[in-house]
Amino acid sequence: MPKARVWTAAADEAIRDMRAGGATWAEIGRTLGLSRNTVIERGRRLCAVAPVKVVAVAAGDVVSDDPNRGPLRAGHPLSWGLLTSEPYPQGGCR
Repeated sequence: MPKARVWTAAADEAIRDMRAGGATWAEIGRTLGLSRNTVIERGRRLCAVAPVKVVAVAAGDVVSDDPNRGPLRAGHPLSWGLLTSEPYPQGGCR
């Protein structure tokens, strides 16, 4: 059985800082010399979250309020933003 990893305060701080700066889990893992999954698990325990992405709708992109309008295109900022605007709920993190 593999030995448990001993986490240092410096590694924890690096995870928090890099994630708050918008770094992906893979980038953090490469920096620390760890696997992406190892960093994800530790990041979740530390409640390290990425900044919320702001989605802007283009000025010429008019969306009708008509309930019978056609569907929005795939990946449209308005509909996709509804799905991605809030961070995924973290268990126990606030």
